Amino acid sequence: MTVFQEDLSAPGVPCYGIIPARYASTRFPGKPLALIQGMPMFWRVYQRARACPLFTDVILATDDERIHDAARRLDVPVVMTDVAHPSGTDRVCEAATTLGLPDEAIIVNIQGDEPTLEPEMLSELLAAFADASVKVATLARPAAPDEDIHSPDRVKVVLAQNRDALYFSRATIPYAAANEAGQYATPLLHVGLYAFRLPTLRWFTSLSPSPLERTEKLEQLRLLENGMPIRVVRTRHRSHGVDRPEDIAVVSEFVLENNLCKPY
Repeated sequence: MTVFQEDLSAPGVPCYGIIPARYASTRFPGKPLALIQGMPMFWRVYQRARACPLFTDVILATDDERIHDAARRLDVPVVMTDVAHPSGTDRVCEAATTLGLPDEAIIVNIQGDEPTLEPEMLSELLAAFADASVKVATLARPAAPDEDIHSPDRVKVVLAQNRDALYFSRATIPYAAANEAGQYATPLLHVGLYAFRLPTLRWFTSLSPSPLERTEKLEQLRLLENGMPIRVVRTRHRSHGVDRPEDIAVVSEFVLENNLCKPY
C-alpha cells in the first residue's frame, strides 16, 4: 500500500486552531469535561493541538460556563459562543470573529473529542495552504485491512487527480469492481479535520444546508454543492475519538500506553 508523504511547507500566513466544545452532547452530555488520566478531555485535545509548530495560537470555543471556567483554571485560552449554533463549524466561525482574527488567517476546526490527535496531522493539513488556490482542506487516510468500509460511520471520499474531493459518502465508494488487472482502488476514509481561509469559513456558514448534505448528514457536501473545491491531504495517522462514555476507558489506556500524559 502506497503512503503519500505530503510537503509540510508552512502556508506563510497566521494559522489558528479552534476547538469547539459543546456541553449538551446527545450521546455524552458534558463530554469536554470527561476525565482522561486525571485531566479534562478538552485539555488533552488542546495539548495535542498546541504541539503543532505551525499554529499562531490554539483557542477553545465553548457555550458553557462550566467548560469556560475549567479552561481558565488550566490556562487554556477560551472564548464563549452562542449556545444555539447548529454545528461546530458555526461555533468556530463565531469564535474567529469574536477574537478579531485577520482575514488572511487560516482557521482549523479541531474536533474536541480527539484527545489522541497526532500533531503532525495538523501540520499536514496546514501545508495544503502553501498552494494559494486552496481555500478549504481536510484529511483522509487509506482504509486498514481490518476496518469495515461498509459501515455508514466510516465516511469515504473519492478524489480527482489534483487531490480535490469529488464526493464524500457514508456509502462504500468507489464500488469495489475489479479492473482488468484484478486490482482495486484503495478506499480512502475521511478524517474529520477541516481548515478554511477565514473569508471562506464565513461564506460557508452563511449558506443554508444543501440537499446532499441533508441526505448524507455530511456538512462538507454543502461546499461541493456550492462549487467550492476541497483539497484532501492523505495522512498515515489514525486517532481515537470519544463518542460515548464507554470510549473513555479505551482512550485513557491508549494515552497511558503511548506516554501522552504530559503536557507539551
